[in-house]
Amino acid sequence: MDTTVPLNVIIDNIIEMNDHFTEVAMGDGLAPLLVLAGTLLIVAALGVFGVLTLGAVGSLFTSN
Repeated sequence: MDTTVPLNVIIDNIIEMNDHFTEVAMGDGLAPLLVLAGTLLIVAALGVFGVLTLGAVGSLFTSN
């Protein structure tokens, strides 16, 4: 199929990206704290926007 090659490239890129982030997170100095802070910011933003999206979808199906 035509979709298997792009999916393989995406999976390979995710695995390679994971290796790079692991190297940075295990680095010296403040690098692990910066990776942790970035992760917490991303998780918080995804949580807030996820709740807002669920509220918007819920308001579509409820009557006023």
